[in-house]
Amino acid sequence: MNKDYPDFASFLAAWNRLQSGPKAEMRRVSEPDELLDIPAFYRLVESFGWNAELKPWEKVRWQRLVFLVNHIEPKGEHSLGKTLALSGKVNEKRLFQVVRANYPSDVIQLRRVLKQVEPSVDWFKMARQIWDWDKYRKRSLMEDFVLNQHN
Repeated sequence: MNKDYPDFASFLAAWNRLQSGPKAEMRRVSEPDELLDIPAFYRLVESFGWNAELKPWEKVRWQRLVFLVNHIEPKGEHSLGKTLALSGKVNEKRLFQVVRANYPSDVIQLRRVLKQVEPSVDWFKMARQIWDWDKYRKRSLMEDFVLNQHN
């Protein structure tokens, strides 16, 4: 099944071009919905198709992506689950909490894990996973994590 995704490379480049003030403002929010109170958020996403006609679930996709992008290093070669497993810094129970939580708690808890690990991930794999974030993507995160742990 071929899905239409935004141009994640251009989005990452736009994020990286942001000045430190707007980045810091978006980084300081404690939950994704708080991004909707920040003008810099709209300036960042509007060239990628954000408009008033977007459905709420489409807006949430952008909020998740912006909420998490600052907490990864987008130069890795592995998926998020594998990277977290190989880091040795993530407790399986903690990741299980992410998988079992509902929005926005799941994304908030995931960001806490990302802050702890500062993972270097394959940006495109992670961006697609976050874009399509649902119970199946969460399960694939857990599966990838467990299958790549070296006990």
